[in-house]
Amino acid sequence: MKKDGASEVASGEQDPHALAGARDSMLEVAIGREVRAFRNKLGITASDLARAAGLSLGMLSKIENGVTSASLTTLQRLSKALGVPVTALFRRFEEKRDAVFVSAGHGLPIERRGTRAGHQYQLLGHTTGTAGSIVVEPYLITLTQESDVFPLFQHGGLELIYVLEGEVVYRHADKLYPMKPGDSLFFDADAPHGPEELVKLPIRFLSVISYARELP
Repeated sequence: MKKDGASEVASGEQDPHALAGARDSMLEVAIGREVRAFRNKLGITASDLARAAGLSLGMLSKIENGVTSASLTTLQRLSKALGVPVTALFRRFEEKRDAVFVSAGHGLPIERRGTRAGHQYQLLGHTTGTAGSIVVEPYLITLTQESDVFPLFQHGGLELIYVLEGEVVYRHADKLYPMKPGDSLFFDADAPHGPEELVKLPIRFLSVISYARELP
């Protein structure tokens, strides 16, 4: 059945018109963020920029909030008032955005300290490219009957652990944290840390580690 003259999209299929509309919206938001960022960098108010670009304050507000499509003439006025090339306003939109999908049970097995003690690590994703200054590594860690407690870990960056199954007493520095499903712990990974006591097996928890990328 057709409704209001619009054709239906088969179940499971993506509407190309909806995708195009979403992309247009992303472009507007990206331009708006850049305009606001350049304006803040200059230390001028929205009123100052609107006046310099010959726009109304209301129109500038709509552009910065990504709720309207600015004409090329308007973008040229803004770029001139901000002292940047027009192409600079499209920078965020043109940046590559990555996503990593890992289906259940298909995380990449990783050898890390603790593997020989029966700790199973599955890497669920990773940052790509070299542009970013922060590296993020999410792991699914499994401890079973064959697992042993292991000498404490210590490395740079920050870490978040979230317990999915089982119970464990987790150490961070000189404190112990009894943890069960739903509990999380966020900490400075430079302090000694790791499972202190395996209370209820099997134990599964997510570990998300972030640290600064080393420059070549």
